[in-house]
Amino acid sequence: MPTWVDTHCHLDASEFDADRAAVVARARAAGVARLVLPAVQVANFDTVRELAHAWDGVYALGIHPLYVDRAADDDLDRLRKAVQAQRADARLVAVGEIGLDHFVPGLDRERQQRFYLAQLEIAREAGLPVILHLRRSADALLHGLRRVAVPGGIVHAFNGSEVQAGHFIARGFKLGFGGAMTHERALQIRRLAAGLPADALVLETDAPDIPPQWLYRSAQQRAEGQVSRNEPGELPRIARTLAALRGWTLEHTAAVTGANARAALPRLMP
Repeated sequence: MPTWVDTHCHLDASEFDADRAAVVARARAAGVARLVLPAVQVANFDTVRELAHAWDGVYALGIHPLYVDRAADDDLDRLRKAVQAQRADARLVAVGEIGLDHFVPGLDRERQQRFYLAQLEIAREAGLPVILHLRRSADALLHGLRRVAVPGGIVHAFNGSEVQAGHFIARGFKLGFGGAMTHERALQIRRLAAGLPADALVLETDAPDIPPQWLYRSAQQRAEGQVSRNEPGELPRIARTLAALRGWTLEHTAAVTGANARAALPRLMP
């Protein structure tokens, strides 16, 4: 059975509180050998670290752009100290999830930018790659990377253009593809997954979010109580979409995306 790396999974999310052990067991049974657990705010730094150790995963520390407005100004100092304190922990693989979100209305873009650049600086100081959040913000993210160079990383849930993809790849980044790729109407994402260089692609679930097509529920269905929770055990089925788009076997898909994940996150354990 192929083995897989889920490069983006929020195992600490409250949606998993009732059955987290079962979720991990299903992932392991499906061949998902490694989970990357990114933090989103200072309050869950300890949680993602503890979960990574408890479930043989790895983790990243960072402040998500959707949490910047509620973050304290000294949270950047807390992040820097946390990264320094855990630098010797082999399971700390990146600074993340960080970035810019220009999709959600009402967010303070100036504050997002300040936190983004500061976190790039923290990653550079620590010699760590970054896990980037991108929503309608590819050019702004690239501008920041030109100002503060870091040792590559992963652009989570990539949804930019082919030209933008090329700029990230040139800077040592791999691009994450997951549940969105399985939706037949996601034509641009599917074109990118099919046509980008093979060594640029990694797989992810973003569990419990970005459900694949077979788990998707409309707003009305969710209001009626139907569940659309994604989980890391779905990764091999998501991978079948990538394999079909590329004309690859599942075994080749696992080998390529696993090698890419290890290239993006050098501290990712075998």
